[in-house]
Amino acid sequence: MKALIPAALLSLAFAAPAFAFQCPTDIAKIDQALQAASLGDDQKAQVMELRNEGERLHQGGEHQASVDALAQAKEILGIQ
Repeated sequence: MKALIPAALLSLAFAAPAFAFQCPTDIAKIDQALQAASLGDDQKAQVMELRNEGERLHQGGEHQASVDALAQAKEILGIQ
């Protein structure tokens, strides 16, 4: 049991950088999809708000929260 705790912490340490690299890729995908998106003004505003929040969270080091916000924006846009 004692060996599991350090192993879990170590796996989290390696997961955080993976999220950090995903954020800029997701932001770029959102920016590109917005160019061709046929969304209403309210949906575009919501996507931009989520995109900007994701970027702010990424810059603040809150990568999981950033990934979550960007995932919501991508869902509205219908992209992966």
